[in-house]
Order: sequence, then C-alpha cells, then structure tokens
Amino acid sequence: MNNINLYLDDLRTCPDNFVLAKTVDEAIELINNNKIGIMSLDHDLGNINGEILPTGYDFVKYICEHGIKCDAIFIHTDNVVGRDNMYETLLGAQRRGFIDKNIKIYRYGYIH
Repeated sequence: MNNINLYLDDLRTCPDNFVLAKTVDEAIELINNNKIGIMSLDHDLGNINGEILPTGYDFVKYICEHGIKCDAIFIHTDNVVGRDNMYETLLGAQRRGFIDKNIKIYRYGYIH
C-alpha cells in the first residue's frame, strides 16, 4: 500500500504532496487502496444535471462507518453548516470509538 495524503475537492487546486479526489467515490477508492496520512475535505462537491452529488459529509459518514484510519483530518470547506456537521460527526465517532481517538481533527483547512 502507498502512503498518501488525500484532498477531496471538486474545484480547488490540490496542494503539493496530496492526491486529488473530486468525488466521494474517488475518495473511497483511494482510502481503500492506500494508507492515508492527512485528509483535507470539502463539503460541497458539485452536481450533475441539477442533481447534487454526494458531499464531504457523506464521505465523513463512510469514514466513521468503516473505521478508516489516518493521522489527521482537516475540513477546508466554506460551507459553515457542512463544516459543523462534518466536524461534530467526526468528534462524536471518536467519542464512541468508531474511529481512532488519535486522529487529529481540525475545523479548518490544511495550512501548507
């Protein structure tokens, strides 16, 4: 397995030393086939023909349901409600033991 950092976003430029996923499906593929160091997540991931695509919040629920491990998760979205939902879901999953208590969770974007 490769060690990667994951950047989930459909519009922003991917930072150096990260692998870009523009959709939740692409992100799931990457986390299932690689060891993840850092994740930086957007909430709103666009739409196709007016249908909203799965969001960063949907990805967070997947992380929690499958006990995905990483070192840190940053939430870089501009969507305030989405950010709060993602952040609180991750913290709740940590408290309940669904994800590792050692994962550092940040309410803001990765600073590089």
